[in-house]
Amino acid sequence: MAVDHPPVSDWATDFDHTDAQWVENPFPIWDELRARCPVAHSDRYGGTWLPVRHDDVAAIAYDTEHFTSRSVVVSEVRPGPDDPPAPIGLAPPITSDPPFHAMARRLLLPAFSAKRIATYEPFTRELCAELLDAVAGKTEFDAAGDYAQHIPLRVIVRMLGFPQEDAEMFRRFIRMVLEDVDATAEERLAVQEEGEVDAYMDARIAEHLAEPQDDLTSFLLDAELDGNKLDPDHVRGTMVLLMIAGIDTTWSAIGASLWHLGQHPEDRQRLAREPALIETAVEEFLRAYAPVTMARLVGRDFEFQGCPMKEGDWLLLPFPAANRDPEVFPDADKVVLDRAENRHAAFGLGIHRCLGSHLARMELRVALEEWMKRYPDFELAHSEEVTWSAGQVRGPRSVPVRILGAD
Repeated sequence: MAVDHPPVSDWATDFDHTDAQWVENPFPIWDELRARCPVAHSDRYGGTWLPVRHDDVAAIAYDTEHFTSRSVVVSEVRPGPDDPPAPIGLAPPITSDPPFHAMARRLLLPAFSAKRIATYEPFTRELCAELLDAVAGKTEFDAAGDYAQHIPLRVIVRMLGFPQEDAEMFRRFIRMVLEDVDATAEERLAVQEEGEVDAYMDARIAEHLAEPQDDLTSFLLDAELDGNKLDPDHVRGTMVLLMIAGIDTTWSAIGASLWHLGQHPEDRQRLAREPALIETAVEEFLRAYAPVTMARLVGRDFEFQGCPMKEGDWLLLPFPAANRDPEVFPDADKVVLDRAENRHAAFGLGIHRCLGSHLARMELRVALEEWMKRYPDFELAHSEEVTWSAGQVRGPRSVPVRILGAD
């Protein structure tokens, strides 16, 4: 049973990122707060802060002295000062603080280099073609449910060297972590204590120890920090990070891009006419529909922009709001496919900037390329059926489309 959260009464003093109004369309909320209260506060979830201006989001993202990354998902479960234990955190390196963070991040860089990610492009392209083949002949289907959601899920499973048929278990776990944040503390802890994911990871680790493969799991098992193999919790935590950070986020970005193109024939037709525009268009979709809002905990009492933040308070870092700040981006509320200067924050800011940005860009680009080759002419159907995810990763969970010009 979820915690009963009443509708928000005042976004400046009572915001909730799971509120139905926020889930459906947060952009007017952020616009209002920038003008009225650029650092909002809510007593929900035990006390949470929300900056919405680009400069404030950036300042906090770069400040590792006053803000800790020990927990990056706001929920009813508030960790104590030693929970999870330092320095690894639950899902390193995203839950790690300096100086351990730099070491944990550095060891992963080779696995996520542009050169290494390029080796997964053929699989991704074949997967997209397979998914599009599955809906061939249909004039209407769900671009999110039938296409977008499967791409990053199966690519991550492939990278880890896990069986493709196990992908559904990943999806259930991701929903619990990222979307069911309004579940009670007891419910969330009960799911964690069931240990399904840990048991699954341990079984795959044992398999890879017995028979190493050319995949990310064996890479992690072979990696060293200060001359020592990684702690088993570190290996498992990094695998969990890939599930959480590498699947729902890119699924959301692909779905939002198709949602946009389904409603804007001028952009869809231009992209069909000018396929070379895809790289720039990908960056603009990432800016305009950035899926990820990260979180921090206040590490110690600290006043920020006149706000008396207390140790242990939650703080949301809405990178999507930063990307819509008109002080930084001209025509911030418009999608400009050929936007020349686009230093967006879709992949975060500061030391925790997304390690998998090459992967996400590749998946989004290939997904759009393959879609546009197959279906250059389509539109959003049944707009009232579009649904969006709640929580810190925002993306469409249902995007019904109609293929135009089909026989």
